[in-house]
Amino acid sequence: MTGRHSRPRVKRPAEADDGDDAGRRGGEGRTLLEQMGGVSGMIYSTVPVVVFVVVNALVSLGPALGVAVLSAVVIALLRVVRREPLQPAISGLFGVAIGAFLAHRSGQARDFFLVGIWYSGALAVVFAGSTLVRWPLAGVIWHGLNGDGHRWRADRALRRAYTLATLLWAVMFAVKFTAQRWLYEANEPGWLAVAKIAGYALTGVALLGTLWAVRRARVRAAQPA
Repeated sequence: MTGRHSRPRVKRPAEADDGDDAGRRGGEGRTLLEQMGGVSGMIYSTVPVVVFVVVNALVSLGPALGVAVLSAVVIALLRVVRREPLQPAISGLFGVAIGAFLAHRSGQARDFFLVGIWYSGALAVVFAGSTLVRWPLAGVIWHGLNGDGHRWRADRALRRAYTLATLLWAVMFAVKFTAQRWLYEANEPGWLAVAKIAGYALTGVALLGTLWAVRRARVRAAQPA
C-alpha cells in the first residue's frame, strides 16, 4: 500500500554496516593522504626540485638555490592563504632550506638532495625496527591519525596486516635510499630530481598496500569462525 500508512523501508543491518564501514574506511584513507599533504601537496613539493635543477643547468648553483628556496616560501604562503594543511608545507620549506644550505656550503648541486636521501634511509630502519618490537608503525600512525588509540594491537589479524604494511613502507624507503644514494655517488643531480619525484609513486603504492592489508584483515575478522 501507499499513502500515509505505508512504512518506510528500513535498511537491513548488513546494508547499513557495509555503507558505514565503506565510508569510514574511505575517510581513513583520505585522512592519511591529507596528513601527507594530499595530492596537491605532493605536486607542490616537486616545484622547488624542478626549479632548482632547471636553473642550475641554465645558470649556476647560487641562483638555483635562491629560486628553489623562494618557490618553497611562495608555496607555503599559498597553502596558508588557501587554508590547506600547513605541516607539510613547513616540512617542505625546512627540507629545501637545509638542502640549499648544504649545497651552498659544499658548492655541489647533489648535496641539495642529501637530507632527503638520509631521511629515507632512517625511515627504512625505523619502520623495519618497529615490526621487531611488535609496534608496527603503519598501525600506530593510522590509528593515531584517526584517534582510535592502541586497541588494534589486541587483534591478531590487524596486527599482522599492519606488520605487512609496515614492512612494505620499509622496503619502499630502502629502495628510495638505495637508488638516490647511488645517483648521489654518481653525481647526477638531474637524475636525483627524477628519482625524488618518482618516489611519490612508490609512496602511493605503499599507501594502497596499507589500505588493502587493513581492509583484508577487517573482512577476515568479521567472518564467523
